[in-house]
Amino acid sequence: MAEQQLNAERRFGGLNRLYGEGSVDILGHAHIMIAGIGGVGSWCVEALARSGIGMLTIVDMDHISESNINRQLPALGSTVGQAKVEAMQERILDINPFCRVQLIDDFVSADNMEQLVHLAPDVLIDCTDQAEAKITMILAAKRHNIRLLVCGAAGGKQNPLALKRGDLSLSTHDAMLAKLRGRLRKEYGFAKPKVDKVKPSTRIPKMGVEVFWVEESAIMPSAWQQGNTGPQGLSCAGYGSSVTVTAPMGFAAAQAAIDYVLKKSKVV
Repeated sequence: MAEQQLNAERRFGGLNRLYGEGSVDILGHAHIMIAGIGGVGSWCVEALARSGIGMLTIVDMDHISESNINRQLPALGSTVGQAKVEAMQERILDINPFCRVQLIDDFVSADNMEQLVHLAPDVLIDCTDQAEAKITMILAAKRHNIRLLVCGAAGGKQNPLALKRGDLSLSTHDAMLAKLRGRLRKEYGFAKPKVDKVKPSTRIPKMGVEVFWVEESAIMPSAWQQGNTGPQGLSCAGYGSSVTVTAPMGFAAAQAAIDYVLKKSKVV
């Protein structure tokens, strides 16, 4: 036990010097769930593992393919065909052998969401690229009062410095988040701007959903621009994509989760 404590201090002691004494212990008792281990989610998991998070639950049913290599952390020639969650588990334990890693080899859906929230994560990070999965997580997090961070679309974006964080009501330049916003307001009664013809107001009520987005117009592939084909959904698989945008979004979500865990324990 003493040797384990010494090794943990050697590996993660820099966090105490950054966030304050006791931070490593607090992060070591935190449980964070990440749904979607792709271009954004894999880098988010990496950052959390290197921050000494004590328990990571990773949710994805996909397998690594060659097309993932340009942006996804575990994607290598040697790992093609391997389950993403298994590849990430190996990496997490190599970084932090003290971490408890829980694998959910499945996609998020209405059928399994209640089981996932009963695992009681301190923070749930949504790195999926499917609107239905995002809505499912938003509604479940609201019902169970779970801290949720939602990542928007990184496909078709080039500028990592255009990354923004805020309430869903404020996001722009993101078709996926716009779709979520519309459906949550129309179908689930989330706050929407009031129309007052007598006294117009520019104030947009918050929806209580924290999101990350890249405030930059998506770049259409040349084939789409020429009319040969059209968008194949909102994921990186349809648009072009780059690790220089997907990774920063994952890192930003990880930092937000770390901040929340530490502030909850009144360290920062």
